[in-house]
Amino acid sequence: MITNGSQFKNIDEYINQFPGEIQVLLQSMRQTIKKAAPKAEEAIKYQMPTFTLNGNLVHFAAYKNHIGFYPTPSGIEAFKNEFSTYKFSKGAVQFPIDEKLPLSLVSRIVKYRVEESTEKAKLKNVKVCPNGHRFIKTSDCPTCPICEKERKPTYGFKSLLAAPAIRALESKKISTLKQLSKYSESEILKLHGMGKNAITTLKKAMKTEGLAFKKR
Repeated sequence: MITNGSQFKNIDEYINQFPGEIQVLLQSMRQTIKKAAPKAEEAIKYQMPTFTLNGNLVHFAAYKNHIGFYPTPSGIEAFKNEFSTYKFSKGAVQFPIDEKLPLSLVSRIVKYRVEESTEKAKLKNVKVCPNGHRFIKTSDCPTCPICEKERKPTYGFKSLLAAPAIRALESKKISTLKQLSKYSESEILKLHGMGKNAITTLKKAMKTEGLAFKKR
């Protein structure tokens, strides 16, 4: 890899060290990758221009006679049949600088890596609850939705609520409308998982019992 020995802070600094014709090639790689992976972020890793998305996505770099492209071993393996005219190894492919860059191929490889990276990130969040149910844990769904559905009340005011609102009330140990009436509307609305629709439902349920939220 050709460099001037500097430690680069960003991709612009890396590209600007090269002659104009090489800068054009590097910018073409950069823009192609950005278009194929709009959510990826730019970085410098191993002193090479890098795009990250749930970890390293791809790298590229300029050498004396070629542009090196590093889409990880999985990216190379998936497209190796299209590298017949290029030198390539387990994790890299070389595009000669005196030939037109195969930007369409680069784009397809990057899109493949985006799908692969996104899927791996999802799998990291796949959890198995004590009852053996598999689910994807997120901030909006921190507990098993199957178990939540199975244990949702079938009668009473809680049966009218969604699981997040039920969990919100349980966090305050509220199990009856009378207990609920000891709180103000704003206090309940601040609970994680409680929304305006749930508040409307609770108001109607309390009204049928002659109750209401505490006035502040």
